[in-house]
Amino acid sequence: METAMLLWVLVVLLIVVGLAGTVLPALPGTAFILGGILLGAWIDDFQRVGTGILVVIGTLAVLAWVTDYVAGLLGAKKAGASRLALVGAAIGTVVGLLMGIVGVLFMPLVGAAVGEAIARRREPDRAGVGRQAVKVGVATWLGMMVGMLAKLVLSFMMIGLFIGALVT
Repeated sequence: METAMLLWVLVVLLIVVGLAGTVLPALPGTAFILGGILLGAWIDDFQRVGTGILVVIGTLAVLAWVTDYVAGLLGAKKAGASRLALVGAAIGTVVGLLMGIVGVLFMPLVGAAVGEAIARRREPDRAGVGRQAVKVGVATWLGMMVGMLAKLVLSFMMIGLFIGALVT
């Protein structure tokens, strides 16, 4: 009885850490949620959370990963971002982790803008470069925020399906 209780506590912890990971880029949030759900299904011998539900939840997890990745790229591509802008957004994300939630939310924008400015530094129209860098930064950031929101919604759907299967 004691072991089962500890395992259920681990399930809850994995899911909570996973939810945090949907907004903190350093944590693979969806993977933690999926791991917690799989552990919960296993604890219950897959009686209430069976293969069908797990396939749907796994599909939602893959969709969350793909959406998160593609949304940022589409935002950047729509604005005509260079490869350096994408690298800058990634570096900005990592630096932002050291700065708390404000850094996590806004440093990717700064990183993308700086990367774009560096990529276009040899262009003669300095004002045009600055405008393009800001445009790319904002578009990349918006794409990342849309991806994060979609990942959060999909994560809650995964958790809802899991809880629904457990209580029925």
